[in-house]
Amino acid sequence: MTNYGALTPVNVITGFLGSGKTTLLQRLLRSSELSDVAVLVNEFGEVGLDHHLLRNVTESTLLLENGCVCCAVRGDLQNALRTLLSQRTRGEVPLFRRVVIETSGLADPAPIAYTLLSEQILRHHFRLSGIVTTVDAVNGVSQLGEFAEAVKQVSMADRVIVTKTDLSDEASLATLRSKLRAVNVAAQIEASAEARADAHRLLTDDIYDAEGKVREARHWLAEEVADNPPDHTAGVASFAIVFDRPLDWTAFGVWASMLLHRHGADVLRLKGLLNVAGVPTPVLINGVQHIVHPPSHLERWPDSDRRSRLIFIVRGLQRARIERSLTVFNSLVNTPAATMA
Repeated sequence: MTNYGALTPVNVITGFLGSGKTTLLQRLLRSSELSDVAVLVNEFGEVGLDHHLLRNVTESTLLLENGCVCCAVRGDLQNALRTLLSQRTRGEVPLFRRVVIETSGLADPAPIAYTLLSEQILRHHFRLSGIVTTVDAVNGVSQLGEFAEAVKQVSMADRVIVTKTDLSDEASLATLRSKLRAVNVAAQIEASAEARADAHRLLTDDIYDAEGKVREARHWLAEEVADNPPDHTAGVASFAIVFDRPLDWTAFGVWASMLLHRHGADVLRLKGLLNVAGVPTPVLINGVQHIVHPPSHLERWPDSDRRSRLIFIVRGLQRARIERSLTVFNSLVNTPAATMA
């Protein structure tokens, strides 16, 4: 089996037009912990990047096999990653241990994640580490209200970085944070100034990083994640479900496969810290639409709470329906008649 921790991590930096993606990337690349990064950009933009491994990729509209018409990265992304891989193997480029992809301001990050997780060659050498979304403190609320692209970028994020906070006031920032939390209950939301300390963790913390997975799990268990009520923005709902009883792994796998097969286009993100029956330590899962990453294990529970937490960011799906269907599967293991209610 593939050791996902050993694969080259790929981060996606996205955000709406003018939200400060390139400025954030510039700052990250100055970190000594991120000196061995290859950068792929969709548009060079007004602010140049002085980096020794810089490539350009483009986007187009593409019909995926599942029938979704998405703003997708063309074969340029696959070709760029394959070329970088070959050049690294032959020693033709400086050694890189991470790839960062900066999207355009109107991009949907989901097809990029889909490419990394499904393309036959790439998925044996690269893994999706995380998605970072920048949001303009001044225009973020209006953009979330007017543009579906802005909502999708936030809903897919593992980290949301609020930029230009010096141009806003506390009341406006509080309103924006509430909007962001409504769209994405699981994302870590930080002001750009706050993200300066240990900035490299914006990219390095994920469920396959030996140190970062513990911090990631603790964030998922934060009170604001567990108790935040569901809300809706542009048809997107974000909520967490808690299960007191241990989950049967086989039943969970069948349930998740059926859910994503039928509703994958509308399950924007799925994250979970699971108490699996017969397994002494928690299992971390992380999914993007139709595809779930291979599970990762923590060496110990982050705290005394042993309940399973599943975090959903969905479009047009009801929380009660999802919760009821998993409860049925967990209680009726290997029952062929069990289906999505």
